[in-house]
Amino acid sequence: MKLSFDTYKAINYSNNSQIARVLTENWVKYNSYCPNCGEAHLNEFENNKPVADFYCKSCLEQFELKSKNATKIGNKIVDGAYSTMIDRINSDENPNFFFLTYDKIKWQVNNFIIIPKHYFTSDIIIKRKPLSKNARRAGWVGCNIDISKVPESGRIFLVKNSEIISKDKVQAKWKDTEFLKSKKGESKGWILDIMNCVDAIQKETFTLKEIYSFEERLKQKYPNNNFIKDKIRQQLQFLRDKGLIEFKARGIYKKIKL
Repeated sequence: MKLSFDTYKAINYSNNSQIARVLTENWVKYNSYCPNCGEAHLNEFENNKPVADFYCKSCLEQFELKSKNATKIGNKIVDGAYSTMIDRINSDENPNFFFLTYDKIKWQVNNFIIIPKHYFTSDIIIKRKPLSKNARRAGWVGCNIDISKVPESGRIFLVKNSEIISKDKVQAKWKDTEFLKSKKGESKGWILDIMNCVDAIQKETFTLKEIYSFEERLKQKYPNNNFIKDKIRQQLQFLRDKGLIEFKARGIYKKIKL
């Protein structure tokens, strides 16, 4: 993997957005790989497939690419139509997402991250205001992807701050996320919510009491559940069984670094 773009590929383009699109897509095609099965190269879909940009010919995983000129990934990624995005994350055709930041002066990659499709829920899709009545697409409603709501385990860097992460580490972290593939709806929501609560505690070791401090927030999201603390303990045991946290002593847990 090299971090610099092949600028020759955009020699016939003058529009800045077209240049960026050509260079970033070409870079992914020749420098990325499938984190699921390890296939050395990804293939491009033809004719701007509406669901994804790339696919793996070996395991058939699909990937959509979002890129921007920036030094950091940031919390919010601009996406397309809100209703379309909501439909996609609830369908079998939902792709995994690549997010790429690059330096426009050097034309090279700063960060390249993948978020597995099983980490996407409607909670992280933020509706934008409709376009004004004077706009060409008056009333159109777009969305942002708020990746700050994605647990740390679901943010898998292939390149971080211009440092290439080893393929073995990327695939190992990907493998550790696969338990979520079989989870749907509220069941998956609870797991992700508790993972976010654990992430929010800025310590390697934490207590059950500290997790209970999120009870009111969880109650607002799940108003029909009258046993929030019981549910918290249940999800902590699930995360322990999946190797994401470790039980140290009564009411004390430790985060496991993936």
